[in-house]
Amino acid sequence: MAGRAVRCSNGRVDEERGAPVGRRVVLGMLGLGAAGIAVGASAQEGVNKALAPVAPLGDVLPAAGGFRYYSVVSSVRKRTLAEHRITVHGLVDKPRAFGAADLAALPQTRITRDFQCVTGWRVPDVMWAGVALPDLLAAVGVKPGAKAVRFRSFDGEYTESLTLEQARRRDVLVATEMLGKPVTHDHGGPVRLFVAPMYGYKSLKWLGGVEVTDRVVPGYWERQGYDVDAWVGRSNGRSDEPT
Repeated sequence: MAGRAVRCSNGRVDEERGAPVGRRVVLGMLGLGAAGIAVGASAQEGVNKALAPVAPLGDVLPAAGGFRYYSVVSSVRKRTLAEHRITVHGLVDKPRAFGAADLAALPQTRITRDFQCVTGWRVPDVMWAGVALPDLLAAVGVKPGAKAVRFRSFDGEYTESLTLEQARRRDVLVATEMLGKPVTHDHGGPVRLFVAPMYGYKSLKWLGGVEVTDRVVPGYWERQGYDVDAWVGRSNGRSDEPT
């Protein structure tokens, strides 16, 4: 589940921060996602009224198929690719902000992988394109003593971390395209993280900041009890894959 609306597909903490969703609501959303239930119009209206203070209806109910969405904040302001910047800082030689043209100038990587949510659902064969995270890190230079990479969503609430070894995998992308098109806002655009071998909560949406650090800092869902290392089939999530 990544994103500050974590659309399980969850920046700098700033004025765009939405109100975090309470733990009970989050657990309820996860239950809906795991069950994959369908509800009628009257039930939808009732759920919508109950959850109106914390999240739009579309952020908490499972879709009929494909991706399903969960939210940990009430709203996230849309950003265009032209205006968006990703700040890369911390234990790096050349801190800088990357805009669309900067990302396009780096080597481009394309992969097709399943997207597996920790709540049990999966979208097969999703096409992703963007900059492999190791290429982004190489562009700024990683200093000795670096051990991990921390990511921030520009929704103001969601964070995630990877070890430096994990971040240097070629199947971890700073994604600008999904399914052959620019990543939409609902899917975490204009730029999001995609961590192919891990559950979706590691694939942070609305990527706004990348910080190279001296230790792993547990992210939003890890603080709720999920594994820091979210390998599909080997962590405390659900999967059809063998462990």
